[in-house]
Amino acid sequence: MPKRKPTVDEEPKKETTSDEESEEENKSTDGEPKKTRPGSKPGNNNSSGGKGWKKRAQRAAIGAAIGAGVALVAIPACIAGLGFTAGGIAAGSIAAKMMSAAAIANGGGVAAGSTVAVLQSIGAAGFSLGAKLGLTSALGSLGAAAGASLPLRKKIPSDKPKESNSR
Repeated sequence: MPKRKPTVDEEPKKETTSDEESEEENKSTDGEPKKTRPGSKPGNNNSSGGKGWKKRAQRAAIGAAIGAGVALVAIPACIAGLGFTAGGIAAGSIAAKMMSAAAIANGGGVAAGSTVAVLQSIGAAGFSLGAKLGLTSALGSLGAAAGASLPLRKKIPSDKPKESNSR
């Protein structure tokens, strides 16, 4: 018994979401993404012509600010919180335990350039200008990249009907 080809009315309809449709549109015949010029598709959030570039730029700026804040404020605050202070190592702190362990391991003294010595130097005098610049640029760039790579939320239409003001 030969197979009968279904008619247009009998064919099952394939439902696609907007993501699937845009994926199919952006693929060439060999399965690779089509190369398009930036801004060529107004609805594409990854192109410069899409609506999403402003949000990505905002998120990148926020991420960069957070990264810089971590470098300039949070890291020194954590070091001070461990007990490495401007007045020396705080008694009974984690820093005191680290110093005790380092002294026992080195026969009674803390070696220059060891972790304890470097952290105490930062706690006493803060980061050098070069360290501040390096950490700020590294963590700021990392924060910007992380912020920009966050997925954009699509607006979900509310279930509430719009009220009309006409009477």
